[in-house]
Amino acid sequence: MAISLLVLLIPVALLLAFYRGFLGGDQPTSVDPTPAFDQARSAAAFPVSEPTGLSDGWRAVRANYRSSPDGATLRVGYVTPEGRGLQLVQSNVPPERLLPAELTDQGRPQGQADLGAGTWQRYTARGNEQALVLLQPDRTVIVVGDARDNELREIATAVD
Repeated sequence: MAISLLVLLIPVALLLAFYRGFLGGDQPTSVDPTPAFDQARSAAAFPVSEPTGLSDGWRAVRANYRSSPDGATLRVGYVTPEGRGLQLVQSNVPPERLLPAELTDQGRPQGQADLGAGTWQRYTARGNEQALVLLQPDRTVIVVGDARDNELREIATAVD
């Protein structure tokens, strides 16, 4: 019986190794975020900024734009060059509703971070995540994830 089981496990192990090694089975699928940015721009609910000048290795893995009676929200998920997750949120939903929804009730301000042309606020977020938040009269921009501080700053500066 052990030999029969071994005969079955060897092909499964080979297929798994091929899938991970040659087909990149553990890597998230990249998407083109341009349609979501274009949709948000055409809706004209708030000024939309697309990150420019990011270093090599940034990959968009999810992008969507949604409009609701409360306001409109653009979300783009990224994998950073170090392989960590990060989400860029731009919205005209009032900050008092948007921040608890995106950062959970655990989100607390931690001081300022001067980046680019704006003054961003540092926040704690869910679990081991941290966030940078830019509050403007017509939109709120949130960069949140488990990425390192330098990667949060890079994308925040690229959006500003």
